[in-house]
Amino acid sequence: MSNDWLEEIKWDASGLVPAIAQDVNSGRILMVAWMNREALELTVQEQRAIYWSRSRAKLWRKGEESGHVQKLHDLRLDCDADVVLLTVEQLGGIACHTGRESCFYRRLDEQGQWQVTDEVRKDPSAIYAKQDDK
Repeated sequence: MSNDWLEEIKWDASGLVPAIAQDVNSGRILMVAWMNREALELTVQEQRAIYWSRSRAKLWRKGEESGHVQKLHDLRLDCDADVVLLTVEQLGGIACHTGRESCFYRRLDEQGQWQVTDEVRKDPSAIYAKQDDK
């Protein structure tokens, strides 16, 4: 497969594109992250979600610490070519660093307050144990 498909993407000034991860079975949006060219190319090659961590300024293989890998099923580009959609199988059922299924676990209620709608499936301290604890 040639890499010509990467040329069609409209990367932002930092060389990034927003990436939406959607569960292949439920259709639920799990998270939004960023990808650079290398992350997107590796995602396709390895058939697993690999993002660009802006805070750490490095590639981030989803699940490298937690074990909650996202297996790629489908990759789509929006009509403006500036957002990618990854349809994934979320291994372990947790996408959010808070231990929830989705990063979108708060809903605005009628009183204008954010209400938590999803339970924590696993305590984050148990997911992200310090290297010294392993």
